[in-house]
Amino acid sequence: MLFASLLKPIVRDGSFHLVDRKGKIHKIGDGSIPTCTVRLWKRKLDYSLVLNPPLTVPEAYMNGTLTIEEGTIYDFLDIAARNLPQLEKTILYRFVRIFDFKNFRQYNPIKIACDNVAHHYDLSGILYELFLDPDRQYSCAYFPDEETDLATAQFLKKRHLAAKLKLAPGQKFLDIGSGWGGLALYLSKTEHVDVTGVTLSAEQHKISTKRPEEERLTDRVRFRLKDYRNEKAQYDRIVSVGMFEHVGKKNYKEFFENIYERLSDDGVMVLHSIGRFNTPHPINPFIRKYIFPGADLPALSEVTKAIQPTKLLITDIEILRSHYAQTLRLWREQFVQNWKEVAEIYDHDFVACGKSTLSSARLVSGTST
Repeated sequence: MLFASLLKPIVRDGSFHLVDRKGKIHKIGDGSIPTCTVRLWKRKLDYSLVLNPPLTVPEAYMNGTLTIEEGTIYDFLDIAARNLPQLEKTILYRFVRIFDFKNFRQYNPIKIACDNVAHHYDLSGILYELFLDPDRQYSCAYFPDEETDLATAQFLKKRHLAAKLKLAPGQKFLDIGSGWGGLALYLSKTEHVDVTGVTLSAEQHKISTKRPEEERLTDRVRFRLKDYRNEKAQYDRIVSVGMFEHVGKKNYKEFFENIYERLSDDGVMVLHSIGRFNTPHPINPFIRKYIFPGADLPALSEVTKAIQPTKLLITDIEILRSHYAQTLRLWREQFVQNWKEVAEIYDHDFVACGKSTLSSARLVSGTST
């Protein structure tokens, strides 16, 4: 079996049984845990899975032609993540990457940026309530220990950001990618700053604009349906949480030049994003195609390189990798608990897509720069 032949020299940490269409069992790995059993239901998978496993394997799981019979999708992705570096070294994998031209498509004008944001964020508001914390913080939380619940950890992350920003009453504050407005409202209430939030998501904007009215903060909190590149005012403080992943490698220079223009002379900016812990590399093709079109995970070296030509000074770098893994774990648990409710809103393929993505906690890291 071609797919089994590809995997046997690659999987060195963890193990699983691969059952082909004829029922033959292929033992993959060293026999250690984690373990699971994977069954392929179509003959053509033996060839298609070899060509681009990071894309075709989760696609097969999503459409039901690949199933997990013993263990869970979490176990399978855990094994995949442990052995991904070995796959990336193979000649076939490198060859496929060379001709995957979508990896290099970083064209990101405002119209395309709006379409990409709408694909992910303009979904049912009920969906996000089913796996996020009550304030709908959709980024890495901050865990002082493993026993901390998600809502508390997200509150602590907001407090952590406030401390880094060194806020003072009356300061003008810009939140780039303001989401459902929770961070902006928290900072305004606790630090008494004047906040402007900008987002490209119509659904997020619809919800966030109601919240200042409900909390009687319209005098110092407002949200705009607007691309950050069209914002021309100056601010004492700027924060961007979970938005930089959508900027694209070719646009990092433009992003930081814009930040420099928006900041006052003694201004402070905190950039909080998912980051790649290894060398610069294109984003996972499955995530790019189904979850975050146009997105990219920057390596720290790419971020610092883009900042250096500007007059911005890097004064603090913090890595929150373990915190993000814990955040994803709790999101996944809540998503799985509410499986039926999500399926009623969308369909089985959507649920399988979301479940497999949230299971990939070991494939990403949280970086706060």
